[in-house]
Amino acid sequence: MTPARIVLGDWTTLQKDAQAVRYSVFVIEQHIPVELEWDVMDAQCLHAVAYDEENQAIGTGRLLPDGHIGRMAVLESARNSGVGAQILRILMEQAKLRGDTGVRLNAQQTAENFYVKEGFSRDGEIFMEAGIPHVSMSHPL
Repeated sequence: MTPARIVLGDWTTLQKDAQAVRYSVFVIEQHIPVELEWDVMDAQCLHAVAYDEENQAIGTGRLLPDGHIGRMAVLESARNSGVGAQILRILMEQAKLRGDTGVRLNAQQTAENFYVKEGFSRDGEIFMEAGIPHVSMSHPL
């Protein structure tokens, strides 16, 4: 697959596309209640949206002011294509550029191996979030 085009911006600019990806992955696919998917922190985050060759949004993630990476989601049709890694690396680069010394995230346990391959390590025990097992992970920058 051709590398995705990644656009960085604020929630006002990227909300429509980021929300469509997140809704498809979290609400439709994973059955997370829509009220748990919406987050008031979105307005304070740097967002990244990945687009395919047809300019369709296929992935998203965000960087919170405290160095937390969250709401990473890639549409099923684009999984295993490297899009998630592209988004993650760009958000990590942005954290480093603003002076952060590390990033952390809460990963669904099923995605833990992906993050380990990207250099993250587990910080704690498995915990439940929105009915799905998660692990806290971190990465020095």
